[in-house]
Amino acid sequence: MKIDFANLAYQHTLYKEEIEQAVLNVMHQCNFIMGEDVFQLENALEKFTGAKHAITCSSGTDALTLAMMALGIKPGDEIITTPFTFIATAETIVRLGAIPVFVDIDETTYTIDPLKIESKITPNTKAILPVSLYGQPSDLDEIQIIADKYNLKVIIDGAQSFGSTYKTKTDSALGDISCTSFFPAKPLGCYGDGGALFTDDDAIADKIKSLRLHGQTKRYHHQYIGIGGRLDTIQAAVLNVKLKYYPQDLALRQNVAVKYTRLLADSGYILPFIKSDRSSTWAQYSIRVDNREALQTRLKDAHIPTAVHYPRPLHLQECFSRLGYRENNCPIAEQVSREILSLSMNPYITDEEIHYIAASLCG
Repeated sequence: MKIDFANLAYQHTLYKEEIEQAVLNVMHQCNFIMGEDVFQLENALEKFTGAKHAITCSSGTDALTLAMMALGIKPGDEIITTPFTFIATAETIVRLGAIPVFVDIDETTYTIDPLKIESKITPNTKAILPVSLYGQPSDLDEIQIIADKYNLKVIIDGAQSFGSTYKTKTDSALGDISCTSFFPAKPLGCYGDGGALFTDDDAIADKIKSLRLHGQTKRYHHQYIGIGGRLDTIQAAVLNVKLKYYPQDLALRQNVAVKYTRLLADSGYILPFIKSDRSSTWAQYSIRVDNREALQTRLKDAHIPTAVHYPRPLHLQECFSRLGYRENNCPIAEQVSREILSLSMNPYITDEEIHYIAASLCG
């Protein structure tokens, strides 16, 4: 048995005719930048999320950059975030000359621990940047209470969680700005890089739209220093097709997670924990194990792919060494990074494959 980790090729076969026709239409129109498909997608994203404004952009990384630029983050400002995430979360902070302040994670959800945030706030703190890890939103109410108390902004890194819910709302409709990614391996992915920002604030939305066009307010008139951050029309065309089927894909992902959890319940591994007031998109199904490398080797020999998200927390990465963090500064993130292991997770994995993976893990 040969198992595909993300099964992108199979997904393409399901929607092949619609996607290829949509892409061909863009080619016939030759409107490759800011074509009509982009605005159709933004309207559809607003309806799907409940956010007042959806603004597409060139990647999830650029979405974070645009969010911080729109909120006026400047050199020397501090942004509180988690060290247990993809580097883009903190990389974008540093690129703007600001300073990431790392707060350890909750031991069960692996998202930022709100109980540890307040002690890290200084006069230079301007925002909190929680990450919806593996598809599950953070404790957003508790974070928002802290933000309101200290007049801070909340930027949600929802790169892995588009379509998740938190107390009946999508995490795209929470915070001052929520960001997501449409990288191909994400739960909703395009055929290249892509991203989006969501906000209910009219002024912020207008500024983001300008910033993604080099700060342009009308052709060749620039109010801000911006970036080239537009979503290609072809990628929007792909997403317009895939978004129609996305609720079905989310339900299938949930079914896969339920089956994994049932089959691994007595395995001795630490399984994912989703709080009852929220849902996950199951971007990853990640367990915690001892002797991870040995287990990965055994699974590889059985033709079972795995991945590690993430093997080294950001506060210990060489590129952030100047910030002065050391071992044991974020002990829970450090421990989880040594034990975490992601299993194959996609909507199309079969029951036979799930049982084979579970049996191999328990054998």
